[in-house]
Amino acid sequence: MARNKIYSRKKRYAKELKSNRPVPTWVVMKTKRQVRERPGKRHWRSNTIKR
Repeated sequence: MARNKIYSRKKRYAKELKSNRPVPTWVVMKTKRQVRERPGKRHWRSNTIKR
């Protein structure tokens, strides 16, 4: 990928990066393990990001 990215694309990548984090431990404890994983979890190799 090019070094100089379009700002809108860079912003989208940052959003995807933030949303791919695991669920916080306190949320798992508070919900009594009902919420363990994020529904929109994405793997870097198997799922692509929309351009």
